Amino acid sequence: MPPDRVTTLFYELFSGLPRQGPGSAASTRRALGFVPDVGPGTRVLDIGCGTGAQTLVLADSSPCRIIAVDNHRPFVDTLNQSARELGIEDRLEAREADMRRLDFADGSFELIWCEGAIYNMGVEAALRDWRRLLRRNGHLAFTEVCWRKPKPPAPCKAFWNREYPAIRDTPALLKAIGECGYDTVAHFPLPASAWRDEYYRPLQDNVTAFRKRHHDAPDAQELAEQCQEEIDTWHAYSQFYGYEFFLLRAP
Repeated sequence: MPPDRVTTLFYELFSGLPRQGPGSAASTRRALGFVPDVGPGTRVLDIGCGTGAQTLVLADSSPCRIIAVDNHRPFVDTLNQSARELGIEDRLEAREADMRRLDFADGSFELIWCEGAIYNMGVEAALRDWRRLLRRNGHLAFTEVCWRKPKPPAPCKAFWNREYPAIRDTPALLKAIGECGYDTVAHFPLPASAWRDEYYRPLQDNVTAFRKRHHDAPDAQELAEQCQEEIDTWHAYSQFYGYEFFLLRAP
């Protein structure tokens, strides 16, 4: 399948979703609660913002100033439109950018946020690269998929070995965080509803409609099947893995 065709089909399949990965407003607010003294002078960088589900929660929960970045222009445009409709475009701006090449001056932000996207770069690579963007004692929040229980069933392990072989358990991630020079302020698991209700339920509707639209396109059907496998794997084995929310400080 040509790369352009893959990209077009992928973003069609994921268009119109309330969020682009597991998460919830309550989890975002809980994590933000661990950051001290968030106010009008707090500068936040939301990396891999998607259409901004968590970005808008951050803006609603505090008077901070936010720059949100994503590499998909339609997501950026959607978030900027939401900011205009809410009348907060003076303190929330979305930009098209690659998380691997962020063109901001050192020490530009008090807080970096990244829900469900750090895996694209790799946890250690991202934590080391983004460190320069934080002011001293700045904070960084991210979510990452983790093993919850040892010895997952073979189909579950095979799925993750294929899709994201870097998956680890929480203690291994905490060790990696420390080795990257951060202090862990807090961490907690996302509830099952952040996967089931907030993400997979609307995604399942998209997959069903996508299959019908592209019933005669084998490449589209293959993509839909891959997405369906992800949904089915979670429903079968969700007790073995989930997202963990990490709140770090850069001393």
